[in-house]
Amino acid sequence: MGLQSKNKIESAFSMSSMTDIIFLLLIFFMLTSSFITPSGLPVNLPSSETSDIVMQEVTVSITKDLKYAVNDRQVSRNEIKNELTALLKDKQGYVVLHIDKEVPVEHLVEVGGIAASLEANVTIATKPFQ
Repeated sequence: MGLQSKNKIESAFSMSSMTDIIFLLLIFFMLTSSFITPSGLPVNLPSSETSDIVMQEVTVSITKDLKYAVNDRQVSRNEIKNELTALLKDKQGYVVLHIDKEVPVEHLVEVGGIAASLEANVTIATKPFQ
C-alpha cells in the first residue's frame, strides 16, 4: 500500500531573495547619502563646532593667494557677479563659499554680499574639529 505523500519539502535554501534585499538596501543608502564634492581650488578650510552638509548648487572658492573659482572654473574677481547671476538666474539656490582660512575677511564679505544680493542662501564651508 503506497501511503507516501506526493508533496515533498525541499530542504535547500534559496539565496536569491536575500541578494535582492541586499541590493535594494545598497541602492537606498547610495541614494539617500549626502554627496560631498570637492571644491575647484585646493583651500585650507577653517574648523567649526558644527559642520552641516548642504547640497552644493554653486560653489565659490578663494585660495590663500586670492585665486577665485566659480563651480571649478577659474575666474577673475570682477567676473564673480556675472558668473553668479548666470548660474542663479530664475531660481533661488545655495552658494557655498570655500574660502581658505588665511584669506582676509573682506573678500569673504564681498563674495557673500554679491550672492546675498542675488537672493541666494549663502553657506560657508568648514571642516569639523578633529
